[in-house]
Amino acid sequence: MKTQGYAALKAGAPLVPFSFERRALRDNDVAMEILFCGVCHSDLHQARNDWGMGTYPMVPGHEIVGRVTDIGAGVTRYKAGDLVAVGCMVDSCQTCDQCRQGEEQFCREGMTPTYAGQDRITQETTQGGYSKHLVVREEFVLSVPETLELSKVAPLLCAGITTYSPLRTWGVGPGSRVAVVGLGGLGHMAVKLAAGMGATVTVIGRSAAKADDARELGADHYLISTDEQAMQQAYNSFDVIIDSIPVRHDVSVYMPLLDVDGTMVMVGQIGPIDEQNTFPMVFGRRRLAGSLIGGIKETQEMLDFCGRKNILPECEIINIDQINEAFERMERSDVRYRFVIDMASLSA
Repeated sequence: MKTQGYAALKAGAPLVPFSFERRALRDNDVAMEILFCGVCHSDLHQARNDWGMGTYPMVPGHEIVGRVTDIGAGVTRYKAGDLVAVGCMVDSCQTCDQCRQGEEQFCREGMTPTYAGQDRITQETTQGGYSKHLVVREEFVLSVPETLELSKVAPLLCAGITTYSPLRTWGVGPGSRVAVVGLGGLGHMAVKLAAGMGATVTVIGRSAAKADDARELGADHYLISTDEQAMQQAYNSFDVIIDSIPVRHDVSVYMPLLDVDGTMVMVGQIGPIDEQNTFPMVFGRRRLAGSLIGGIKETQEMLDFCGRKNILPECEIINIDQINEAFERMERSDVRYRFVIDMASLSA
């Protein structure tokens, strides 16, 4: 299948129009026309090879919403015309203990990322959702609830599941006390999801600049981290802290805010953090943990939950030819709170 997209032809290069071919349908494949694709901060990192894992030419995009156009002979879950979604991975071994438990993101053989990965059969480079079409294994296709506004669904496939999974893993529900550090693309979804689960939610920021936004998104309280007195008064106040800050920073200032047996979960920064003092961890049995995305079953659960609660990200819809500007604006944190590409603009 010949298709069109936008690609980085080398590390750090602007994205440009790019023609390429999708594979022919295998028996267990679903083909779709991509309608919307979210723009994730990791797309920027990958395109610039910040993590040293880039493969070029690279078509980014792992927050994908589309409509089924064709199916392989063995596909039973989907039919032409269905609204579907694909997230950060498109394959895994399906046989290891993690895959059997529905945790394909932790596949012992390594899950296949939606782009900048290798097809498990042909070894060809996978290409993502900044394109017109996608072909993907049936087991990694998700159903989109009809109740959700389609143009805003895409970021749920990364920002949504990245924050939903730790909230579920650490048992957030009615009566839980949740803090969210950083009110960006990930953080604002953590606020909405935790509030939807019935938790009392506090946003932690360096200034009062985002206090009104936090409350509009569903937060009950706002805590300024540079206010030493307010921070001390908040000691032992939270069961779970979701840290969504995407750059290296000092996490030790937040650890005393956890109650005994509380957990702080890193979902933003991938890489070094500043030196951590273990004193508040040892003297409160507090944990510092990390979390990736979620498995396919949990991702479908998240979509269904959002469908019932009408939880959607705050989005700015752009055309595909605005992608380089969007990358620049992301670096300046000039977006409220996620970009979504209307892929109809690709053929315009």
